[in-house]
Amino acid sequence: MNNVALFLGIVFLVLTFVGGIYVVINHGQVNAGYAVIPALWTIICLGVYRSKKNK
Repeated sequence: MNNVALFLGIVFLVLTFVGGIYVVINHGQVNAGYAVIPALWTIICLGVYRSKKNK
């Protein structure tokens, strides 16, 4: 479970940066959700990873 949460956190982190670059390239004319939604999942997955790691 711990390794899966870390892997998913890294994948969503990459998607966050890709989405952010996509929004910037399009001068903010596209929905910012392309970067925000993966960022939320990154926070969730890395939070799960940290909570399981400390136990």
